[in-house]
Amino acid sequence: MRAKAVTVGIPVRDLVAATAWYRSALDLAEPDSEPVDGVVEFDLGPFWLQLALAPELAGARGISVNISVEDAGSERERLAALGLEVGPLERFESFVELFALTDPDGNEIGFVTELG
Repeated sequence: MRAKAVTVGIPVRDLVAATAWYRSALDLAEPDSEPVDGVVEFDLGPFWLQLALAPELAGARGISVNISVEDAGSERERLAALGLEVGPLERFESFVELFALTDPDGNEIGFVTELG
């Protein structure tokens, strides 16, 4: 597998406040993307920073990792064939396809393919 990009996702309690805080703390402009309601993304060059409204996870579950790949469906099939625990392939309109791989400790790693 060759990763095309990495997205670091951070669950937050208040998306507006968190966006303002990260913009100030990291000297960022407006978000580069708002792919779905409740999510903003900043292109930081070597990786994307994603803030997601998830009050129930904020401060408890921590940071998530999503790896962009050429074809999430094929990558899911490959990992499943190895006997690894993979979630269903999900499609969000014509924006992304994604699935999660769960490691032995229960941590999830997301695999994403941008569509269109």
